[in-house]
Amino acid sequence: MPQSPEEIYARIVEAVGADGRLPMPPVGEWDSFPWEVVDGALQPKVLRPPLEAEPPRAGEEPGSTCWRCENPDAGVIWANDRWLVSAPAAPRGLPLILFLMTREHMDFTDMDDELAAEYGVLSARLCRVMSALPHIGRVHVGRWGDGSFHLHVWFIARPARLPGIVGSMAVEWDEMLPAPPMPVWRGDLDTVAASLRRAADAAT
Repeated sequence: MPQSPEEIYARIVEAVGADGRLPMPPVGEWDSFPWEVVDGALQPKVLRPPLEAEPPRAGEEPGSTCWRCENPDAGVIWANDRWLVSAPAAPRGLPLILFLMTREHMDFTDMDDELAAEYGVLSARLCRVMSALPHIGRVHVGRWGDGSFHLHVWFIARPARLPGIVGSMAVEWDEMLPAPPMPVWRGDLDTVAASLRRAADAAT
């Protein structure tokens, strides 16, 4: 089961002390990071003028590389004929992050109504399963799609009762918090996978 808020806090204290700060994640160096320090104060960046065209995403143009299509089974914890649920290669700071993806190489807007209906059912099912894990405060669902063309939706389980790790900023803590122990993370993946299999069997 996911670690309790007390256990997560103990990991932080062990890493940086009760009054210490976690290290700044790489997001601060991203071009898309919207703030910068000016004269000692955090300020919004100056917005640049429009580009001539949207830059292509990974796997968007014919002949370009799609990581998921080249690695169809990587990190997969559950799958059926048209969908899969995958996990990152290793635990991250938040208790659990999973991805719901189509097997077929397509974008979100390419789904027909039948596939979209399946997406709705699977999204609700995955959110319920992750939310049922102990010590999970909320499961956020996000679809950005600016890096990769292949349809992938994030399911982000944040810990309960830790002030500040809430809302849209919860995901920013993922790269700062010490990762949970591997056995805990693997156990949670197994629990989610088993629950998804039972739900799929019950629906048939």
